Amino acid sequence: MIDFLSGAVTLAYVLAGVFFLRFWKKTHDRLFAHFAIAFWLLALNQTVEVILKAGDERVGYSYILRVAGFLIILASVIDKNSSRPEKEQR
Repeated sequence: MIDFLSGAVTLAYVLAGVFFLRFWKKTHDRLFAHFAIAFWLLALNQTVEVILKAGDERVGYSYILRVAGFLIILASVIDKNSSRPEKEQR
């Protein structure tokens, strides 16, 4: 049952990545590309945890991809908020 739910969460992460990739293709905004990559890292983390049977929270190495995904999200939000606004078109 846990593997089934982990698969559902993995699918949700993959779909969220595809969703953000679609927005990136329309806008070419780095924020959306970074979000897509981050969600795919979270999906990879879920997959690796199931394959290695590392679902135990006490195992630290199973969180490396998850931390990387969240750091990408954090860095992209900071980058988006600290960048200068585009010049207004006249």
